[in-house]
Amino acid sequence: MQKPLSLFSFSKSKHHGTILCAVLRQPYSGHKPATTESKKPVDPRRIFKVYRFGGVSSNEKPQVMNYDLDVSTCGRMVLDALIKLKDMDPTLVFRRSCREGICGSCAVNLQGHNCLACITAIPQDKTINIYPIPHMYVIRDLVVDMTHFFDVYNSLRPYLIRRDSGSLGKFQYAQSISDNAKLVGLYECVLCSCCSTACPSYWWNGRRFYGPASLLHAYRWIIDSRDEDTEQRLFELRDDFKAFRCHTIINCTLACPKGLHPALIIAKLKRLISGLDKKEPPEIDTMKFSSSGPSCGC
Repeated sequence: MQKPLSLFSFSKSKHHGTILCAVLRQPYSGHKPATTESKKPVDPRRIFKVYRFGGVSSNEKPQVMNYDLDVSTCGRMVLDALIKLKDMDPTLVFRRSCREGICGSCAVNLQGHNCLACITAIPQDKTINIYPIPHMYVIRDLVVDMTHFFDVYNSLRPYLIRRDSGSLGKFQYAQSISDNAKLVGLYECVLCSCCSTACPSYWWNGRRFYGPASLLHAYRWIIDSRDEDTEQRLFELRDDFKAFRCHTIINCTLACPKGLHPALIIAKLKRLISGLDKKEPPEIDTMKFSSSGPSCGC
């Protein structure tokens, strides 16, 4: 019978020098030991506690309604469960569209955390709480008023601004690969407002602080090598509240369902606004292909 092998490993410690560690291992038997305990099946039944509100004009009081649902009868995502709940109760109202985490419509507060319902798996918890995203006026149930959010976004002029005269689409604007790489981590934002509604500063100063999502898009257009309105964009953000009410709490980064880092982007934006950093000039002439006329993809 083969005896157990005694293996020795050496490790260094800053304060105690070299330590000899003895590790005993049994000879490899060729198979894993059998487990005596079998995994208990997970109960597919869940209690969904969903926020319900008929709107201000209805004179109803908000309430939380319980739904008992067997999640094995629907898909794996929270949106699938909501659709199943709507089959059970057609009065339940929520937003949805793409089901692929692209449109940003189905943002909800799940178990106290903002998420996109279409790309978030149903939790294993027995009780699941679903509320509208915070700091928004509720229109009905899980649908919130996004008017102010998009008004701020539109005020940023989220499009290229050029000094070239001519009709829209007259020129094709060139951009180097490295200049385009600066936009990675910016254009993926789907404007779901999960980050903004998770930001305490946005709760406290929502009418004057632009919020993480809008500031991320502001930086996206400022840093774009093809845009020629950088100075005016930065001048419009020189305010005590619009950008500088960010206290780097980083809730925005934790809440982003697309894995972006708004807190880092806002820090870079602050340096541009204050003049500590300057926008680098384009690596190539943006009008390099202007003689070719409108871009036709050929």
